[in-house]
Amino acid sequence: MEQRKMNPKDYPLATKNPEIIKTPTGKKLEDVTLENVLSGEIKPEDVRISPETLEMQAQIAEGMNRHAMARNFRRAAELIAVPDDRILEIYNALRPYRSTKEELLDIAEELENKYKANVNADFVREAAEVYEKREKLRQE
Repeated sequence: MEQRKMNPKDYPLATKNPEIIKTPTGKKLEDVTLENVLSGEIKPEDVRISPETLEMQAQIAEGMNRHAMARNFRRAAELIAVPDDRILEIYNALRPYRSTKEELLDIAEELENKYKANVNADFVREAAEVYEKREKLRQE
């Protein structure tokens, strides 16, 4: 099923278009109820946001000329494929003086090649360059 283009009139999605929202496991928004959670029918992985929903939010943001917010939604959509513990490791590696330039470039390659997170890979590469200029890299 091809996804339709979203616009600002579609916001908020959960109120105006609940039928098009699905979890990464394919559950419909209407399936996520307290009763289903208590019965075990809905698991923690069923209540995560999907990349498709984040893309819809990005399109709405673009329609409102909120381009930075749209980029953030798209970065988040890419990160859904990255395990939570790895995201925390990357976050810590991006703190000043925690990584060498080579380590940051290795993270960028991993994001790009293993997770197809190209926008995030570019972000990490940019951080490596900025840290180098500002002398915020860990020295070996």
